[in-house]
Amino acid sequence: MVTRELTGYQREVAERNAEAILDAAEDLLRSRGHVNISAVAVQAGVSRVTVYAHFPTWQALLEAAVERAVRRTMAALQSVHPDDGPPVEALDRMIAAAWQHLARYEAMAAAVAELLSPEAVTRTHQAAHHTVGALAERGRADGSFRTDLPAGWLVTASIALVHACSDGVRAGHIDERDAVRILTTSVRDLFTGTQRQAEVAR
Repeated sequence: MVTRELTGYQREVAERNAEAILDAAEDLLRSRGHVNISAVAVQAGVSRVTVYAHFPTWQALLEAAVERAVRRTMAALQSVHPDDGPPVEALDRMIAAAWQHLARYEAMAAAVAELLSPEAVTRTHQAAHHTVGALAERGRADGSFRTDLPAGWLVTASIALVHACSDGVRAGHIDERDAVRILTTSVRDLFTGTQRQAEVAR
């Protein structure tokens, strides 16, 4: 079988179709809470064959949509300059930015929890782990963040707290107006530790 290389125009059309498919999946998740390949194809204005050519399964499509959402969230985090200023203040800015951006992805988060494997979730969140991890190491190096727990655990736990807070808001257990305060306090305490707080209070 001979595989022909795509022309520039064909690549452009393919990329445009892929973005339209991801947009459709995101829009339908937000409006309906659940979707299927047929609905995505109709919303995107392409055939089911085209959808399957880009994403062979619904899980593959959802994983790609999550990866794009994480990339966009990472761009929002970088826009608050996590490398600047005291690490604790940078952490607060990142949490606020992440929460503001995450609001549009609540429906997707629910689908992720239900449909994606833990391995797929880990893959899609690699960028988040890298960004938060860099801040964690900066804070540990200058004494702002605790060193009695592994940096990787701090990162994993902080991301889990973001999702837990989102779940709490979605379930009605947390008032959305109070979510940023609750999340910021929880993550800051996780990173600084009660021992660090006691030292500062002396």
